[in-house]
Amino acid sequence: MGNRLSKIYTRTGDNGTTGLGDGTRIAKNSLRIHALGEVDELNAVIGVLRTEPLESSIHAVLEAIQHDLFDMGGELCMPGYTLIKPERVDALENQLDAWNAHLAPLKEFILPGGCRAAAYCHLARTVCRRVERAIYALNENEPVSNAALRYINRLSDLLFVLCRVLNKNAGVNDILWQHKP
Repeated sequence: MGNRLSKIYTRTGDNGTTGLGDGTRIAKNSLRIHALGEVDELNAVIGVLRTEPLESSIHAVLEAIQHDLFDMGGELCMPGYTLIKPERVDALENQLDAWNAHLAPLKEFILPGGCRAAAYCHLARTVCRRVERAIYALNENEPVSNAALRYINRLSDLLFVLCRVLNKNAGVNDILWQHKP
């Protein structure tokens, strides 16, 4: 792969537009760029989570997710281009099922928190939900691939289960919500 970023600033965005991968220029406050930025933020939050001491298998899953999110950004950057494959949704579902099989059934809502890694993971989960809202808003005006829509929905589910796994691995109980009238 050649030098893609030999010059970091171009000055072409000084007028409030930015370039897409196909060369089209659009407003920096467009739904597409908003969704792209949300995906980027989610990737960064997962990067923060990966700074925690985690099992190597969890690091591997999170790294694969970061690559998928970069691909999702590529899709958003090039309208009509598909990079997220249905197999990646299947992979998330399989991992989610594998992790969830070792957890006690959940009978109450849980509060974000527990160990620090789980707290970071809860943050990633909530950012993921924001990404989902952003790409669904975009999809109302411009098509987003079905695989990308399914992927981001499944990812938030996986992150929720991972929060519970991280707490369990750390010997920390999930914090159960208790409604106090």
